[in-house]
Amino acid sequence: CFVVEADTCKPSGKLKGKKPPPGKCNQENDSDCCIEGKFYTTYKCSPPVSSHTKAKLTINSFEPGGDGGGRSECDNHYHSDDDPVVALSTGWFNHKKRCLKYINIHGNGKSVKAKVVDECDSTMGCDSVHDYQPPCPNNIVDASKAVWKALGVPKDDWGEMDIYWSDTD
Repeated sequence: CFVVEADTCKPSGKLKGKKPPPGKCNQENDSDCCIEGKFYTTYKCSPPVSSHTKAKLTINSFEPGGDGGGRSECDNHYHSDDDPVVALSTGWFNHKKRCLKYINIHGNGKSVKAKVVDECDSTMGCDSVHDYQPPCPNNIVDASKAVWKALGVPKDDWGEMDIYWSDTD
């Protein structure tokens, strides 16, 4: 039975944006802040994982005071921007099943191994826990600066890039 990939992960709902309080919503890495009254799509799932899973690479700081918000969900620690660490969209994070495991990320003609330390929440957002940022799309690998450096992406191009990833097993 052949399933069209787009049909395997339908939106689970919508949430209405709230205006961040003054000084909230860290835009360190050009993060989006929620917009009052705008509706954001939420997902409880992500596209199926294969040996060549297509995703969008985004940039995040996992350091104290960074735009990642609080401590990482997997180990309750902060992580240096110099360490290759990532957060995965809710479906791929899979109830912590990928916590502290490594994934291979392929992009810009190179590849890098990165440790999964956090979830990029696709089910909630626009609140203090999520730094008043919208819910994460369902196809995101949110990566530290070290991952972008390892892929040899010029700093001016950091932000969003099409990649493939796979579990290292």
